[in-house]
Amino acid sequence: MGEQPIFSARAHVFQIDPSTKRKWLPASKHAVTVSFFYDNSRNVYRIISVGGTKAIINSTITPNMSFTKTSQKFGQWADSRANTVYGLGFSTEQQLQQFAEQFRELKEAARLAREKSQERYELSNPALNLAAPQVRPVTAPRKHALSEERQSPPLLKVNGPEEKLFRSKSAEVELTTEKERVKKIPSEGSMCELNLEAELFTLQDSNAKLVEALHEANSSVEQWKRQLQEYQEETDRLRTQVSELETQLGRPPQSGAEDLSRSLEELEALLSVKNQEIHSLQSKKNDVNELEKEREEAMNRLQEVERQNCELESRVQEAEQTLSSSREEQLQNHEELKKILHVLDLKLCDLSQLRESLAQLISK
Repeated sequence: MGEQPIFSARAHVFQIDPSTKRKWLPASKHAVTVSFFYDNSRNVYRIISVGGTKAIINSTITPNMSFTKTSQKFGQWADSRANTVYGLGFSTEQQLQQFAEQFRELKEAARLAREKSQERYELSNPALNLAAPQVRPVTAPRKHALSEERQSPPLLKVNGPEEKLFRSKSAEVELTTEKERVKKIPSEGSMCELNLEAELFTLQDSNAKLVEALHEANSSVEQWKRQLQEYQEETDRLRTQVSELETQLGRPPQSGAEDLSRSLEELEALLSVKNQEIHSLQSKKNDVNELEKEREEAMNRLQEVERQNCELESRVQEAEQTLSSSREEQLQNHEELKKILHVLDLKLCDLSQLRESLAQLISK
């Protein structure tokens, strides 16, 4: 796509269930990027979202569309060309507001573009430039005139043998918009249920992320608690040793208290050192991602070595098969050679017998 996005936002994408029309189906497992694009070749605005290699949303904005905010973080619009209803769940109310404002602006731009194209069409079409007779003046107020125009679009009469009536295109557009609005009224109750279900999906995803973060925090807290327990046990052990030494040396209580305070100071210094070590360990936590990358690279290298090993094993098996086949051929050749030698021996025996017979005949 050559065009640059006009506006982009992250949201969970849903589509209406085509079978029931009363349930949201998640189109993406996680939040994806939803962008507004301008198509120069067709002079239209589109909403596009891609998940992986598949287009999740490909909706062309028309003047008849309307983006409805059904909750603080969820909005929807109907696309008659795609025969579906799209729903977007945002993480904040501000993102939803920005998306709705951008939708209204591009909808107005699409309306202006359609009016301009309609004007160009009317100017280029000579059938629309025919002279019409004078229209009877309207005495009703402007407000009633507008309502009458909406109820019954104005007609243009053309002189001729047969009177032909041409409806204005703007009136047809208004009538179509009114019909769509009337059709949408009975389904507003079901739309509220669908919006609540989509918001439930979004809240479940956020809840899963919060639970995962809570588990990580709990594991860190448990580790710190264990370290603190070890420090406390070490402190109690040192205090016991100090009291035993004081008992053995028989020092006065005052000197023992001074030694105990000194030991406590040492333990506090040790505790501060351990706290610094904990902070250093927390700072090293950022290196986990790099270690994970190194582990993935090592796994990739290991897989490559395994693949090469499999290729070598296949080559060794092919060589062994070739060697076994050559050995079998050698054995077959050896057996054939033995048979030939045996036949030759038989023939030699027959020849010797013939010689003896000839010799006997000659002697006679």
